Amino acid sequence: MNPRVEAIAGSLIREVAALKRPTSIDLGLGEPTLQPNRRHLDAAMAYALEYGLRYTPNAGETELRAAIASHYGYPGMDRTENVCVTVGSQEAMYVAIKALLDAERDELLVVEPAFPSYVKMAALEGVAVRRVEMRQDEDFAFDAERIVAAVGERTRAVVICSPCNPTARVLSRAAASHLASALRARAGDPVWLIHDEIYREQTYVADAGYLAAEYPWTIVTNSLSKSNALTGLRLGWVLGPAEFVAQAVKVHAWATSCADTFAQRVALHVFQTPGALSEHAAWYEGRRADVLGDLRESGLRFIAPEGAFYACVRLPEGVGSTDAAYALVERFDVVAIPGIAFGEGMEGWLRLSWVGTPESVRTGILRIAEYARQSTPFGRS
Repeated sequence: MNPRVEAIAGSLIREVAALKRPTSIDLGLGEPTLQPNRRHLDAAMAYALEYGLRYTPNAGETELRAAIASHYGYPGMDRTENVCVTVGSQEAMYVAIKALLDAERDELLVVEPAFPSYVKMAALEGVAVRRVEMRQDEDFAFDAERIVAAVGERTRAVVICSPCNPTARVLSRAAASHLASALRARAGDPVWLIHDEIYREQTYVADAGYLAAEYPWTIVTNSLSKSNALTGLRLGWVLGPAEFVAQAVKVHAWATSCADTFAQRVALHVFQTPGALSEHAAWYEGRRADVLGDLRESGLRFIAPEGAFYACVRLPEGVGSTDAAYALVERFDVVAIPGIAFGEGMEGWLRLSWVGTPESVRTGILRIAEYARQSTPFGRS
């Protein structure tokens, strides 16, 4: 076996999620519970029945690539050649890391707390990883100065997820501008920014920053998974400067040939339908308001979500997040994800996904609050 693969741990998120029982309240996986809009699927099926499901070009349907680039309109990234269509945003991120970073020379800086796949993808490629933790006492807000200070001599790229999984914090315009300016001022080869925008359509603050609008050496990954409740469709894209995308297409072609043709037709209908990318946004806005009320009532320390569909809650001092996650399933029938899965700085926290019914989410939060009360020194006495 490849020792590099053997050395990489499996997914703690999936491990905990697998503990779910038929009766459990599931605040675990980040998967929308909404149903997709049938119009997009019907349009793709009509195309398939008329034209079949043949291979597309490696980089994806030309019409879809043009629609994606035009929709976002980032400076210098608004043309067909700026997009490669991938099998979800997970492949898009892997393609970006593989195409950009040289294991003999380069290092990836990961802004944590962060989804664990970034570190594991780099490890799979033998790329060194440097981490920079956002501060717990600032509720893990993005700190541009802290990120810039962590850039080392070998740092070739910085990966940032905003809105963030797990913290639901959003990079502000001011922070994005500061980060771009500071990196422009550095001598030598440019440091690339990889912006994971998977939760872009679940943004609840007005001053969200988009790195590709500020900095020309930016790569963006995204998909339809969260915006349109299409996680299983596995349709994503990588967006960036044309010279980078040309290399990314090679990696993508060797790994998968091309993305699913049916999925690409679904995506094309989404992008050609005005407002379709944000068709679920109002639902999330309403649910966020409910969740904030539930969290305030619970008495738990929490981070108010600025984006995505997560909330992070603090456990009592000395309670480990993995132990807490297992105990919650066993004693309270609630699934929640240990903070340690997202970086050492999130030990002592839990990530809650609030995409279930209002009643189940509220009940789950109140059960976690009861667990926390029982786990305090006073509660254990």
